[in-house]
Amino acid sequence: MIKIKKGILFVLTYFGFYPKQLVANLKGLIPFLFELKGFKKNFGKKYQDWTFSYYPIFLDKTDQSGKARGQYFYQDLHVSNLIYKANPKRHVDVGSRIDGFIAHLATFRAVDVIDIRPLESDILNVKFHQADLMKPLGDFENATDSLSCLHTIEHFGLGRYGDPIDIDGHIKGLNSLFQILKPNGLFYFSTQIGPSKVAFNAHRVFSLSYLLSLFEANYSLENFSFIDDKDKLHVDVELTPEKIESNCGCRMGCGIFVLRKKS
Repeated sequence: MIKIKKGILFVLTYFGFYPKQLVANLKGLIPFLFELKGFKKNFGKKYQDWTFSYYPIFLDKTDQSGKARGQYFYQDLHVSNLIYKANPKRHVDVGSRIDGFIAHLATFRAVDVIDIRPLESDILNVKFHQADLMKPLGDFENATDSLSCLHTIEHFGLGRYGDPIDIDGHIKGLNSLFQILKPNGLFYFSTQIGPSKVAFNAHRVFSLSYLLSLFEANYSLENFSFIDDKDKLHVDVELTPEKIESNCGCRMGCGIFVLRKKS
């Protein structure tokens, strides 16, 4: 197969054309036809009262038993484990993935979820609040001793999720998050790390030096982990000047910060 540049591949898949999947399915077609012929040979004789239909799946036999990979997978598992060990009185989350991180938390504790988009599902242990974190929150000031915002702040103000356009959306969002958390509370925060840039309207990428400058007045850093560009999780990493300067070797990695709000 002719190699397709990553950018072109992204555009093709975004509009519903998946070249890699097409080639893989074509490779699986011939074995499927042979197996189909062998199966049907005696099926009709023994199961005459059964209905037979076609539902071809070509790729599962060459895939792994499960897909334990990706930034969200490792991030969600890692942070939910930290919260389980910390066992806070209350936990509030802003914008993290419902079918990943929030699902992990809801298996062992109640969690308040805030998001700009509505949530129509009724989920056990999840209390939902619809709100725009770029605006004052009022009732949520000093609301919790434990707060999370995973892979979310990089989207604020870009309009991707129906939020208003604001070039400082991430700063306004961080200010609101600071107000939600009680003094001495823990803030579990993750976002894209690498050389600072905006990829409109998808996301921002933040350099470690920029993020640390935003945190230094309001938080002490308890722990740092990161997921590199190859989706490998690195836990309890010491942030040396060299690692900060190089963004831990990431161009679009995921930094996971455990921050404690200063009294």
